[in-house]
Amino acid sequence: MITAVELGLIYAVMALGVYLTFRILNFPDLTIDGSFTTGASVAAIMIVNGAPPLLSTVAAFAAGLIAGIITGLLHTKGKIDGLLAGILTMIALYSINLRIMDGSANIPLLREDTLITPLRENDWLGSWQSILIFAVVALAVKFFLDWFLHTDLGLAMQATGDNQEMIRSFGVSTDRQKILGLALSNGFVALCGALIAQYQGFSDISMGIGLILVGLASVILGQAIFGARLIMISTLAVILGSILYRIVIFGALEIGFNPSDMKLISALLVVVALVMPQWKAVKRLQGLTTLKKLNASAKARGSYVGS
Repeated sequence: MITAVELGLIYAVMALGVYLTFRILNFPDLTIDGSFTTGASVAAIMIVNGAPPLLSTVAAFAAGLIAGIITGLLHTKGKIDGLLAGILTMIALYSINLRIMDGSANIPLLREDTLITPLRENDWLGSWQSILIFAVVALAVKFFLDWFLHTDLGLAMQATGDNQEMIRSFGVSTDRQKILGLALSNGFVALCGALIAQYQGFSDISMGIGLILVGLASVILGQAIFGARLIMISTLAVILGSILYRIVIFGALEIGFNPSDMKLISALLVVVALVMPQWKAVKRLQGLTTLKKLNASAKARGSYVGS
């Protein structure tokens, strides 16, 4: 269970990146399936070649920024549909990631010093100390997003996702907002990939496949349960949703599901999270209908049932 919470906190960094495009920009970005592996491969190859782990992780973040910029340019300057632009970048990144890893599909890091090495040496992995450390990382990204989205630039980005025509009439370049949002999003995704590679001790070419489903599950599940009215609440809900997702996966494995079933479970979680608000709306409508009937009956008897 503690390991599930650890992974949930690390993957929360990726989920916050997905939140930036999916909720703020209203952009269906599939680049993250490739940029996640890009971050992992850049960090792994640099660490293997003797670079400091922190510098390698920062370089992974920068590589994610570049991947997001490419998708943004394809969409805004190349006039390619957003969904297709993300798919094209994701496909191209598969070959690029193989080149980054010198043609190898897997790079082991078990004998290398990484950011996770001090935690392993002190036996903190799988303990509350590591949860506290990973929580600090996730909250740092959350607080950065909270601050950024309340700046003039961040408010313009929110307006771009809400109503492009309106914000464009005020002289704001929506193309720049999209490029910036996609760059930051994929930067956080690549950062998460670098941390996961160091956490699990290897980078693999297929580690990002289907990651968009994990990110969407974390965002939608968290906001459906914990709310999404304010930015600060939304970002916290994304982190809690990421943890909840990992706990559900852990529980599914514990009761006997096969690891090959995890994609199906993820899809079902997303479906449940999407349908949940509709259930709430239906129940609210049924409650109002019942109240109206009670009031009508009460008025007929000369009394009244309050709201």
